Amino acid sequence: MVKEIADFEKDVARSGVPVVVDFWAEWCGPCKLLGPVFDKVAGDKALAGKVAFGKVNVDEHAELAQNAGVLNIPCVILFDKGEEVGRMVGFSGEAALRAQIDGWLKR
Repeated sequence: MVKEIADFEKDVARSGVPVVVDFWAEWCGPCKLLGPVFDKVAGDKALAGKVAFGKVNVDEHAELAQNAGVLNIPCVILFDKGEEVGRMVGFSGEAALRAQIDGWLKR
């Protein structure tokens, strides 16, 4: 399940597991391509309990994007206890996204 992130402290920093966050916007073509891929990876039962997934609409929550240093979208960031662990900018297919998340989780 993918949660819409509105409160970084509550939804990300205090999460019991690392959180992968997709920063996106309605008007962004590559974001529209990444959305279904992100949702599919988020639904992977093998990742359940290991990592949570969230999305931030940068137009609705510009301060969250600014605080995370997001300059380009789509931007996928893994946070652990509120700290950035890894970042991927631009559209990536399912295999690349899965590989990136797996690599981040092994750190």
